Amino acid sequence: MLEVTPLGDGWILRHDSDTLPAGVPGCVHTDLMAAGVIPDPFLGRHETEVAWVGRRDWTYERQLGGPWGQEQTDLVFDGLDTVAEISLDGRLLGTVRNMHRSYRFDVTGLSGRLSVRFVSAYAEAEAVRGRVGERPAAYAEPYQYLRKMACSFGWDWGPTLVTAGIWRPVRLEHWSTARIARVRPLVTVEGDTGVVELAVDVERTRVEAPLAVEATVAGVRVRARVEGAGGTVRLRVPDVRLWWPRGYGEQPLYDVELRLLHGEDALDVWRRRVGFRTVELDRRPDAHGTGFTLVVNGERLFARGVNWIPDDVFPSRITRERYRERLEQAAGAGVDLVRIWGGGIYESEDFYDACDELGLLVWQDFPFACAAYPEEQPLRGEVEAEARENVVRLMPHPSLVLWNGNNENLWGFRDWEWEPRLAGDSWGEGYYLGVLPRVVAELDPTRPYTAGSPWSGSWDHHPNDPAHGTHHSWEVWNREDYADYRLSVPRFVAEFGWQAPPAYSTLRRALPGEELASDSPGMLHHQKADDGNGKLERGLERHFAVPDGDFDRWHYLMQLNQVRAIAAGIEHWRSHWPVCAGTVVWQLNDCWPVTSWAAIDGDGREKPLYHELRRLYADRLLTFRDRDGRLELAAVNQAAGEWTGALTLRRMSVEGEVLGQAAIELAAGARSVARVDVPRELTPLGPKEFLVADADAGTDAEGLRALHFPVPDREVPYPAPRFEVALAPGGITVTARTLVRDLLLQADRLEPGARADRGLLTLLPGEEVTIGVRGWKTPDAETARSALYCVEPTR
Repeated sequence: MLEVTPLGDGWILRHDSDTLPAGVPGCVHTDLMAAGVIPDPFLGRHETEVAWVGRRDWTYERQLGGPWGQEQTDLVFDGLDTVAEISLDGRLLGTVRNMHRSYRFDVTGLSGRLSVRFVSAYAEAEAVRGRVGERPAAYAEPYQYLRKMACSFGWDWGPTLVTAGIWRPVRLEHWSTARIARVRPLVTVEGDTGVVELAVDVERTRVEAPLAVEATVAGVRVRARVEGAGGTVRLRVPDVRLWWPRGYGEQPLYDVELRLLHGEDALDVWRRRVGFRTVELDRRPDAHGTGFTLVVNGERLFARGVNWIPDDVFPSRITRERYRERLEQAAGAGVDLVRIWGGGIYESEDFYDACDELGLLVWQDFPFACAAYPEEQPLRGEVEAEARENVVRLMPHPSLVLWNGNNENLWGFRDWEWEPRLAGDSWGEGYYLGVLPRVVAELDPTRPYTAGSPWSGSWDHHPNDPAHGTHHSWEVWNREDYADYRLSVPRFVAEFGWQAPPAYSTLRRALPGEELASDSPGMLHHQKADDGNGKLERGLERHFAVPDGDFDRWHYLMQLNQVRAIAAGIEHWRSHWPVCAGTVVWQLNDCWPVTSWAAIDGDGREKPLYHELRRLYADRLLTFRDRDGRLELAAVNQAAGEWTGALTLRRMSVEGEVLGQAAIELAAGARSVARVDVPRELTPLGPKEFLVADADAGTDAEGLRALHFPVPDREVPYPAPRFEVALAPGGITVTARTLVRDLLLQADRLEPGARADRGLLTLLPGEEVTIGVRGWKTPDAETARSALYCVEPTR
C-alpha cells in the first residue's frame, strides 16, 4: 500500500550567512517576518522597505533520511513558487519554473541534504523577456514572462510583494508494484441515472504484474482490468439526487473511491466527492445580440456573482477555515457564482470543497490577466502542462461550471494599442483560441469553455461589445457617473465596480499612529488605483458635497457612494432579465488592507456594500426605472414560486407628509420580472418629493422597499436628521423622528471585533429598526449613537 511521509517540518531558510527556521508550506516573506528580519509589509508603508526580498535568490534546506522499505520513493511537491533547482545530497533532481504545477522526483535509495534553491522571479522574468522580446501589459512589472501569480507583482488593489517558497505541501510517497498516477473523472447525468467514468493512469515498477481497479459510488461497485499504463471503469448510479446551485435546490455529494489492486491487495486508493448535474452555456444569437446564459440541470440562471482574488498576497497563509469563512460570507450575501480571476491562482481543494457544499458556482479563469503573453518556449509547454494538470485536478467538483481562457487580454489586444506594438509577435491568442479549448475539450467535455472575459464570441464583434457575450463595464468608474450604468443592457456583466475605503478599524490597524485623512501618507500608499482618490472624489461630488477635512464624514460618504453605484448597476441589469443573464461584482475580497472595490476588506470586515449585496442579490427585488420618460416599478422574482400580493406606492415630501398613495396588486411569475407603471399623479414633482414602494416579499423575509428621488442627493433639501437610540437585546433600536436617509452603524467603531447585522437603512418618520450587534462587550446607547452616520443636509 502506498505510504506517505509528510515533509513539513525541519526546514531552514538561508539568509546571507545565517539560517532561519522556515515554515512549509510558506514563503520567504512569512519566514522573514517570523524571524523579525522584516516588518509586516501590510502595515504603514513597509511594503516599499521589503522590496529587496523579491530581487534575491533564496534556498530552503532540510535533511532527508532513508532508506525506505518499498520499491520506489518519490519526492512530491504540490507547489513551488516559482523558479527553482532541487537537489539531494549534491545531486540535481530537476529544475522547475511554474507555480501552478506539482512536481514529482524519484529519490529511491537516496538520502542526505535536500535543497530547493529559488531564483529571483525578477531575474527569471527578465531573462525570458530577453529571449522572446518585449510584450505590452497593463502594468510595468514583468509578470507575463513566467507562470507565477500575476498579482504578486502588484495590481490596482494589491501590493508588490514578489515572494518565493514551498507554497503548498511536500511529502515522500513510498510504493511498490504500481501506483495511481492520475484519475480523470467524467460525471454526467442520463435521465435519472448518474454516470461516473473514471479514466485511470498507473505508474509501475513491475510491468508484468496483473492489475485491476475497483470503483465504488453510492453502493455501486465495478471492477475492471488494467492493461499496460491505464484503464477505464464506468459506474451507473440509479435515482441520483441532482446537485443544484444555492437557492435552486440541495447540494448532495457522493463519495467515490477507486482502489488499485494486485490480486486482492490494495496498492493505492483515490477518493473524491462528486455531484451529479448538467451544465450548459447558452450562447445562441437572438434579437438582442448573442446571449451568455448559464443553464444548470435545464434551469436558466441569472448569475448573482462576485469576482474572487487571492485572499492573501501570500496564499500559503490561507487556511481551510479562512476559505470557508469567506465563502460563507459570499453565500450569506445571496451570491451564487464566484469567478476566480485570472491574475491569481488555481485555488486549493479547500476552496472548491466549500463551494461544492455551499452551492456556489465556480467560474475558473486560467491564470492570464491584462497582458500580452508570449507563446514561445519555455512558456508554451508550461501553459499546456499546467492546464492539463489543473483541469483534471478540479474535474470532480460539481461547483465548477465554466473554464475561461483569460482576463481582458483579447480586449487589450484590440483596444489598448497592443496590436501595433506587437508587430506580429505572439501575445496569447494561440492559448485562448487554440491550446486551452483543445485541452478542455479533450479532458473535460462536461463543462463549457469561453476564450476570455470579456469576449463577444468571435472577432466578428468587438471583444467587449455589450450586445454579445461577456462585458466589462469600467468606463463608469473611470470617467462617468454611476447613473450611466442604466444606459445599456449588456448580455452578461462579468466585471464592474466602485471603490470605497476599508472599515475604520482595519485602517487603524494598518496605519498605526497615523492621523487619518483621505490624502495622508498611509492612506495614499494603501490606494493602488491610478488616480484612485481623484476618481472617488469626482464620483462623490456628482451626488454629495465632498467633505473638507472631516475624515469620518469622507469615510462614510465614500462607502455610501460605493453602495449607490453597485445598486444602480445590479437593480437595472436584474430588471432586464432574461436579456441580461448575470452580474459579477468586482470584487468580493481583498488580499491586504486597502481602498478598493471589495465588499469584504483585507481584515475580513464587511463593508456596507456587503450588506447591500444581500438586498440586491435576494430572490426578490423592487426597483424603479425610467422607461421612455415614464417611471415604472420592476418586481424581480428569481424565486421558484409566483410572487403575488399588495404593492403600496406613496409619494412623500422630505418632511414626511404623504402627498398621494395607491395600492396595486403585484403578480410576478417564477424566475421572471413584472413591471408596474407608476401613476402620473404619484410621480415626484421636484427635489422636495420622493416615491416609496413597499411590498411583502412573500417569504419569511422582511418586506421589500424601493425609493426614488428625482434629483441627486446634493439637491435634496433633507431635514436635519432626528432619531432616538436605545439598547435592545443583542443590539440597538433606532426610532426615526424625521426622514433618516442611509443610516449606518459602523460597529467596528464600538469595538474592533464588533459586527452589525445590517448595512445602510432609510427610515421614514416614526419608523424604527433593531440593528443586531455581536462582539460588543460593553453596550451603551450613547456610544452607539457616536457610531451612527446618515445623510445630512447639504451645507
